[in-house]
Amino acid sequence: MNETKESLHYLLMANHLMVQKSLIASVKDTGLTPGQPKVLDYLRHHDGTVQKEIAANCHIEPASLTTILNGMEAKGLIQRRLCPDNHRFYNVYLTELGLTYVERLENEFDTIESHALQNFSETEKEQLIEYLSRIYSQMLGYNR
Repeated sequence: MNETKESLHYLLMANHLMVQKSLIASVKDTGLTPGQPKVLDYLRHHDGTVQKEIAANCHIEPASLTTILNGMEAKGLIQRRLCPDNHRFYNVYLTELGLTYVERLENEFDTIESHALQNFSETEKEQLIEYLSRIYSQMLGYNR
């Protein structure tokens, strides 16, 4: 990085891209595409949710999510079943293979985060998470 102070938006984008690039490189053998880890990570805590909620919470356009889920289903990572209460929606469930991938992703995320934060004190790590959470909360209500 050069000696000039970078803007917040640049640093947020650059850090996101560096983490994503590291993650995709570390799971290259799995064939996961860039959008799939985020969905697997979400399903880890929300297994059986409807596609609409996945799209909203992963910040993915519904049409793009359909493409991502089609690829995941073809790989045997998820299965979609009609919602029993409303046949217009599908619930998305992790398969056993999907759960295996989730465990792998958790390990990879831990490794990447440990590397990224290795020179941070515990207090600094907590502050960083707090600051990023506050930015995220603020941005959720920012619609232009």
